[in-house]
Amino acid sequence: MLGGCMAGMGLLGRAVLIGVVVGLVYLMRGPGRGRQPLTAGQTAGEDRAPAVPRERYARGEIDQAEYERRADLDHGAWA
Repeated sequence: MLGGCMAGMGLLGRAVLIGVVVGLVYLMRGPGRGRQPLTAGQTAGEDRAPAVPRERYARGEIDQAEYERRADLDHGAWA
């Protein structure tokens, strides 16, 4: 049914083959995909939310009023 290559393989052989295929797909996709690298001085599990307005202000993406509004929101002072 599955061809001459698989004709002599039993259930264990097929399970090993499936495991190899799944492992290769995992390695090709990357084990850490979707995770952002840590920035300087940041530890694992640390929340980056307070740093985002500061970084955007430093890049000139937002003005001072927007920076202060977002920084206040991050500190719990709901405007």
